[in-house]
Amino acid sequence: MPHVRLFSTPACPYCYTLKEWLREHQVEFEDIDVSKDAQAREEMIEKSKQMGVPVIEIDGEFIVGFDKAKICQLLKLKE
Repeated sequence: MPHVRLFSTPACPYCYTLKEWLREHQVEFEDIDVSKDAQAREEMIEKSKQMGVPVIEIDGEFIVGFDKAKICQLLKLKE
């Protein structure tokens, strides 16, 4: 299974939806709260060139937002 990291905040409804979707598809992921982890926030901004969440990293590839088609492609899931 690919290594999945999700950069999120507790107040983000899109983050919540993405987490629920990942759980429904039995995808293990590391949930990183960038509102509390400044180092992770800086990493997310540097690598994704975005300040907004959610940002998901799948095996080193960054996806900004809940791009279901791209996430499915990288995780080899059916939408």
